[in-house]
Amino acid sequence: MKNYIKITAAVVALGFISCEPEFDNPVEDNGFYTSGTADFTNYVAVGNSLTAGYADGALYITGQENSYPNIMANQFALAGGGEFTQPLVNDNTGGLLLGGTQITENRLVLAFDAEGNPGPVRLEGTPTTDVANNIGGPFNNMGVPGAKSFHLGAAGYGNVAGVASGAANPYFARFATSANATVIGDAASLNPTFFSLWIGNNDILSYATSGGSGVDQTGNLDPSTYEPNDITDPNVFASVYSAQVNALSAGGAKGALVNIADVTSIPYFTTVPTQTIPLDAATAGALNAQFTLYNTQVLPGFVAAGLLTQEEADLRAINFQAGVNFPIMMDDDLTDLTDILISQGIPAATAGLLGQLRQVKSDDLVVLTASSVIGTLADPENPQSVIGVAVPLGDQFVLTATEQARVAAAAAAYNAVIEGLAAQNDLAFVDAKSALGRVAETGVAFNGGVLTSQFVTGGAFSLDGVHPSPRGYAFTANAIITAVNAQYGSTIPTVDIGNYATVTLHNN
Repeated sequence: MKNYIKITAAVVALGFISCEPEFDNPVEDNGFYTSGTADFTNYVAVGNSLTAGYADGALYITGQENSYPNIMANQFALAGGGEFTQPLVNDNTGGLLLGGTQITENRLVLAFDAEGNPGPVRLEGTPTTDVANNIGGPFNNMGVPGAKSFHLGAAGYGNVAGVASGAANPYFARFATSANATVIGDAASLNPTFFSLWIGNNDILSYATSGGSGVDQTGNLDPSTYEPNDITDPNVFASVYSAQVNALSAGGAKGALVNIADVTSIPYFTTVPTQTIPLDAATAGALNAQFTLYNTQVLPGFVAAGLLTQEEADLRAINFQAGVNFPIMMDDDLTDLTDILISQGIPAATAGLLGQLRQVKSDDLVVLTASSVIGTLADPENPQSVIGVAVPLGDQFVLTATEQARVAAAAAAYNAVIEGLAAQNDLAFVDAKSALGRVAETGVAFNGGVLTSQFVTGGAFSLDGVHPSPRGYAFTANAIITAVNAQYGSTIPTVDIGNYATVTLHNN
């Protein structure tokens, strides 16, 4: 059985025209715009990959040039803003090297398969950015891809000696001022007159993109014990975030604090439908016959024995029908019945498949990377081993409703901290959650079209389904500029997002 998931896009070529940014107002208008009570002379941006300009699954020059802080800095220049420096990588290929060995993948570009279907593929070529070569720092753009909130204050996070083991961040290793430098320390050393802080996304995002494969660490106040895909405790976030705001505003700097968007607003979680397995009536009937004993005897027996609740038994029941079906999946939040099934004489392989089995539900989110897995063969030599039909889809490919609730609870707690500190410190508050929600729910009109979160064709997101396209970063810059103007009485002009590119077919 062939892969049933095809990500298609109509008239995609219309969105591929790459262009250099053009701003609403030319530089000669300098002097017409005002900074209000803010001072944009020395703008410093702190954050993670979103601040760095990461896109298409990599960091590359064009993405950095279209980062929202760089767009903002160009607009700030119209009202007295000064030079804005960025730790530019060496090429548009996007991968990183460590001592000549490639350690991160190249960027994604759009390509067409033999059947003419468009989809993202990794750009071929060897990158030239070697993180072992420190380029000096700090820079006005202190966005570090992969950084979580507590990483910004971690000494040694940019120590190149720790990159290979995962103890340090390769992106920060390129421009950390010393082996023991911290991101927030280097940023504060620039003595900003204005700053933006957008951090906390990765504190939940790695959990979400891995299908909830980490642990919700709420209640654990020691981040040194966290694994990469864990959710950060809200009290840990509150503590480190408050310290970062204090460090950046210590010299009297004004600034903007940006909150965390819902994961459901990005195409990584909204592109692949929950129902993906097409079956005719005969095939559906044959599959159901295989699960008759499981549905009618095994599950009721576990309920009778007190090993399962009736609610969980109902959740675990398998039922296929003629039409497009929900794939079967493993759910690590379910009671693991594997050992019990083995003890009842069920073969280990079968028991392992049934141990935490259920079908995907309509309120689950199937992640973008599942598109290359569902409907393929787990064993190329076995035509019956169709993933999603006979072989469960791995839990890492589905963010369940239970896992979504954990993400939402943490994000709500983080956002309460961000908004509270903005009010407490008289800083601009940027509601990125609402802004990106509008893009996802209704789309946002601009001069020349409508910006949506639809994968490939919507214009807001790059090919990794998580990070914005240049057009999406322009939208983000406008949202921050609008909040800054409202808070400080400045008159910084926004940009025409239609002048920014979306996704590309080739290296540009």
